[in-house]
Amino acid sequence: MFRAFTEHPESVGETYFEHMHSASWFATTMFVGAFACLIHAVLPFACQKSGSRRIRLLYERMVTNRHRAPASDGFLGMAEGI
Repeated sequence: MFRAFTEHPESVGETYFEHMHSASWFATTMFVGAFACLIHAVLPFACQKSGSRRIRLLYERMVTNRHRAPASDGFLGMAEGI
């Protein structure tokens, strides 16, 4: 059971707590970006570049600058796209 908590973090070269911190940062960044987009939807003059700036930041951190450990086919691998 414990392996379910450590397998994915290890696959991206992180400990459980490092992964928790990283995932929390992503969630907060997405939340702030989504909120800025909602404000922009109502007030088109406000937050004109906030959403796209956050998307670029997220992409750079998740895709461009990621150093991933070799993938393993594990029990939770079927949830890969979630």
